[in-house]
Amino acid sequence: MEENKEKGREEIYSERVRAGKRTYFFDVKATRSNDYYLTITESKRRFKDDGFVYEKHKIFLYKEDFNKFVEALNNTVGHVKTELLPDVDFSEFERRNEAEETADVGNDTELKWD
Repeated sequence: MEENKEKGREEIYSERVRAGKRTYFFDVKATRSNDYYLTITESKRRFKDDGFVYEKHKIFLYKEDFNKFVEALNNTVGHVKTELLPDVDFSEFERRNEAEETADVGNDTELKWD
């Protein structure tokens, strides 16, 4: 968990998910009136000119939509797992991701947004 006050928006909680060439950030932030919302940011590292740039796409999710969003995400993932790919052992991906994260410990480059 990370606490941070920048540009008038307080970051309450943050999680990062590395997924191959992409990184997803799940951040809870507070408005000035002490209301909370979630931002989901997808970051992709791209080569441009003589260096790298990070392309990002952000979704803002407000409390009144939390349940609908989670339900739709769970239904969609469940459909893929049970109907489209019932023979795939998804726990294998978890083990592979853990191995990659362990190998990546020395190369931790924290990305900051906003």
